[in-house]
Amino acid sequence: MKLETINKLCCPFDQEDLKLTIITKDIQENIVEGVLVCSSCKRVYPIVSGIPIMSPDEYREFKLEQPLLERLTKEKVSDNFRLM
Repeated sequence: MKLETINKLCCPFDQEDLKLTIITKDIQENIVEGVLVCSSCKRVYPIVSGIPIMSPDEYREFKLEQPLLERLTKEKVSDNFRLM
């Protein structure tokens, strides 16, 4: 994902800005792995293989995402995909 794409994204639930934490980039400086966090509701969206996972909660599987989210954020994430 290109860095300038972040400026076009917002939280799909409350339309607030997202804070980006970059974990890894490729040689073209594209984001390969990272995490987006909503500044208002604290909802967490992982970036996996350059793709932000911003699906509605009912289409996400917390038990599958939990290890990834906690590794990327280094914080505890609740089962409603929010930082604790």
